[in-house]
Amino acid sequence: MTGSGDDTVPLTVLDGDERTELAVAPGRNLRRVLLEAGLSPYAAATHRLNCRGRGLCATCGVRIREGPAPEHWHDSVADRFGYPRLSCQVAIDEAMTVELVDKLVWGSREPSPASE
Repeated sequence: MTGSGDDTVPLTVLDGDERTELAVAPGRNLRRVLLEAGLSPYAAATHRLNCRGRGLCATCGVRIREGPAPEHWHDSVADRFGYPRLSCQVAIDEAMTVELVDKLVWGSREPSPASE
């Protein structure tokens, strides 16, 4: 899936210290492209427990460092408050840089000093 050409859009994926460059056909869904490239936007627990790209569960969030403005209602709210955007609701129509985010699920939160 890597490469370049006039009929593709560059997608850069940041995963910690790893950087992956992909050439994607315009209009492809970001979530599907990430999964096909072996770059899952999910945490271990949500890899199997998710809505399969319908924009309902909010488990496929990524940070879009460069790319399109949000269009889906959830992404507009997420962008406004600094939360990850849903990769299942993003079409790759222009050059993009996305960052996979660490996902903490169920009981991974540190107690605050006030609750000790």
